[in-house]
Amino acid sequence: MSAPSSLPFSPNTVARLSLDDALASARETKVLKLGRDQLASAPAVFREQFPGRNAWIISDTVVHPIAGQTVQDLFVAEGLTALPPFLFSCPEVYAEHAFVEQLESALKLHDAVPVAVGSGTINDIVKLAAHRLHRPYLCVATAASMDGYTAFGASITFRGAKQTFQCPAPAAVVADIDIVRRAPPEMTGAGYADLLAKVTAGADWIVADSLGQDKIDPRAWAIVQGGLKQALADPEGARHGQPEAIFALTEGLMLGGFAMQWSKSSRPASGAEHQFSHLWDMEHHVHGGTAPSHGFKVGLATLAVTALYEELLKEPLEHLDEADCCRAWLTPEEAELEVRRCFAGSDFVETAVLETRAKQCSREELARELQILRGAWPDLSRRLKEQLFPLADLRDRLRRVGAPTHPTEIGLTPERVRQSFRRAYHIRRRFTVLDLAVRTQTLEPCLDRIFGPGGLWSSS
Repeated sequence: MSAPSSLPFSPNTVARLSLDDALASARETKVLKLGRDQLASAPAVFREQFPGRNAWIISDTVVHPIAGQTVQDLFVAEGLTALPPFLFSCPEVYAEHAFVEQLESALKLHDAVPVAVGSGTINDIVKLAAHRLHRPYLCVATAASMDGYTAFGASITFRGAKQTFQCPAPAAVVADIDIVRRAPPEMTGAGYADLLAKVTAGADWIVADSLGQDKIDPRAWAIVQGGLKQALADPEGARHGQPEAIFALTEGLMLGGFAMQWSKSSRPASGAEHQFSHLWDMEHHVHGGTAPSHGFKVGLATLAVTALYEELLKEPLEHLDEADCCRAWLTPEEAELEVRRCFAGSDFVETAVLETRAKQCSREELARELQILRGAWPDLSRRLKEQLFPLADLRDRLRRVGAPTHPTEIGLTPERVRQSFRRAYHIRRRFTVLDLAVRTQTLEPCLDRIFGPGGLWSSS
């Protein structure tokens, strides 16, 4: 455990970085063309970044008529490709390892640089396949649906579990707002929900920083949080494809990726809310025959995490009984038995054991952490209140953008979401509000209120 942070900045006063400054912080992405009428710039960007190389347009049968064919025609006209485009013909292509292998085999037949034309699925498939063949690539983004375009790493389902494979972001990204705004509203809603999750991710980083677990990187923080509330200001405009709102949303999502590139970690943009989403992925959750979108899962989890924060902020943790918490704290052996019981029959029990073991501390270490918490809580609780959106406001924003606000909308029961709080805690070693609640023995009392009469999602 590192020393608690004494960083003086407040979430409400951190300076907003310009897009150029944020781009300069990115380690892999060198160019971002974001705005209206930008599709035509793709050939020039390609030639500048990959001089003397040939391009290969990668898309699917849904996106190709919307943007892929135009990009293909532009590249042919510029003499940058003579290859026919590669189109995934599966009607519901998704980020699964088999599609990565399919593309990787095709890429081995020549040395062309891939140009991914599509949303998150196409981008992640191309990102990993290109990396494995040591090739850079260009991304043409077609929807404001998630923050992974410019992120370091690709989220791919492999052997039944969603995993993040380490691989560099695209060398350049072109995002034409006139294309992005025409994406299905549910994709835009998912992107808005993914961006909204940066609010609770920031709160989790504040907690980890204050308790000496994971220091805030001021530059990564500024990239994500500096203009976050402005980017989230117009959920209705985003839902209806208004250019200004779509630009702000797309910019915010791109900035999240730049921060992850800068820090080589998802910490700046991912907290407990993403652990819920990863858990449901690992549990192979489907609704109506398909997996709900990442953004919809994360948005619902952001509501859950915010509800937990609101209940925790009612607790006088400055008067916490450290001795009681330490007596209730499990030994490493007891903790492993609990994890194995909790995940019995699942195909990721060993992952849960490993991740829980990585953050398990002794009772003596816990006592020191809780002493820090008692002294920090008055200031920490103030900072959290400044960072978080009120639960009612958060739910209203999700409704206005067309994203789910109740578990049943993505096929979950309130009882299962309640169980997910404890299960999500075990699958990642990252320190979040879940760790704070478990360490202070407040998780179950808070959940009783969240899922009890009059709570966010009453189980009765």
